[in-house]
Amino acid sequence: MIKAALAVLAATLACTLPARAADWPTAPVRVVVPYAAGGAADVMGRVFMESVSGKLGQQFVIENQAGAGGLLAARAVARTPADGKTFIISGMASHVLAPLMSKEPGFDPNRDVTHIGYFGGAPSVLLAHPSTGVKDMQGFLAAARKTTEGIEYLSPGVGTGGHIAAAYLAEKENIKLVHVPYKGGGAAIFDVVAGHVKFASMNWSTAREHVASGALIPIAVTSENRLPERPDVPTFRELGYKDLVMTTWYAISGPPGIPADIVTRLNKAVIASLDDPRVKRQLALEAAEPRAMSPAEVSAFIKGQYDQWEPVAHKLRDKQ
Repeated sequence: MIKAALAVLAATLACTLPARAADWPTAPVRVVVPYAAGGAADVMGRVFMESVSGKLGQQFVIENQAGAGGLLAARAVARTPADGKTFIISGMASHVLAPLMSKEPGFDPNRDVTHIGYFGGAPSVLLAHPSTGVKDMQGFLAAARKTTEGIEYLSPGVGTGGHIAAAYLAEKENIKLVHVPYKGGGAAIFDVVAGHVKFASMNWSTAREHVASGALIPIAVTSENRLPERPDVPTFRELGYKDLVMTTWYAISGPPGIPADIVTRLNKAVIASLDDPRVKRQLALEAAEPRAMSPAEVSAFIKGQYDQWEPVAHKLRDKQ
């Protein structure tokens, strides 16, 4: 009788204890992309998770949950059980800018999140539709100053890199730019290509094909140096905006309290994926710079980004 009771107790404890890396993952894992399908975060997440799936022998299923610049999904995932069944494609927008831009984000991206693996970061680009006749920053500023009502520009969403870059420019130049936020770059790019909105500030990877075809005119990029594939496009820094150097980076994170061995195993799979030819090809297309980081390094990097952009984001937030 005692042996039977002990066996039942052991089985019960086994069911209630957190999952361990030795038997994880035992079922498909949900990975939330906090934006609509087709944007940079969605594409990057799918490429990396496909590679990770092969390395860990279990499917990682992408689920798109757009809204509030990624804040809604980021908040929701931060509140899920730490059982290794749910993760999120975190990023500059969803885990730095959007929380900083919100007066009540509902979670702390440094305290309430387990940061696991870093993918890489790509710059944002300021774009013009060819019908505007704008081909450079001088032309863009002239167009903005011609009207007291300001000119509209679209971005992938509130608190995204594209939004912050344009808002920073508007403040520095004392011009009025009217923000038209979307629920991801995939939806936004089609409207600017169609000319429904004449200007945009968004991720380079989302815009690059349309720039290459001549459908959109690149004005400036937020990278530290000019892009190798487009050396004719100046950086904001060389145009005099020395603080406007930023990338829209992506990583994989989860709720707080995920067992350390699961975090380590997933981190190793992400790092190993950097050698996957498909991942390398996508990173090159996005002009993204990858970096192999430990979970502690990812957390420190994100905290550094949070601290760097906090003054700018809070200033924009208080103006809303």
